[in-house]
Amino acid sequence: MKEKQIRFFSPQENVEAKPKGKTAKSKKAAAAQCSISISGRLAFPLKSIAQLGIDPASTLFKVGKDQKKRVLKSLYLIPSGGDDSTAFALVKTGRSYTISMKVIFQKLGLDFEHTHYIFSIKPFNYEEGVTGYELVLSEQIQRPVKERKQRGRKRKVVSE
Repeated sequence: MKEKQIRFFSPQENVEAKPKGKTAKSKKAAAAQCSISISGRLAFPLKSIAQLGIDPASTLFKVGKDQKKRVLKSLYLIPSGGDDSTAFALVKTGRSYTISMKVIFQKLGLDFEHTHYIFSIKPFNYEEGVTGYELVLSEQIQRPVKERKQRGRKRKVVSE
């Protein structure tokens, strides 16, 4: 199999730079899936974590994309050692585990606030003895626009 050229991101790339002006803000039961949340996190449901056999407490991941591609069609997660400074940790949030990548997704031009990106997860052999995960972009769904609801009691209109 032809060896993939993968460019890995680091947590230092995920630090938001001070804006100079205006900045752009940007289900299948059998297959494991993940998505990008509205807050810019790569979210893995508990079901997908269990299906892939990942130990979220001790596993760190190096996250990357195809080096020669401009448009994001897939991401790569490679398990990493505990002392790797370029690796991201899984954080428990609600009913899922997430990797915070807001700034990186903004730099890639993903409008995650208005579009829901869903990835299907496929394991692949990265190196000898190392199984990586390829996150292939499967769906892009427009997020519904939520309008504010009135809070509190309705005011009585007195007419005379």
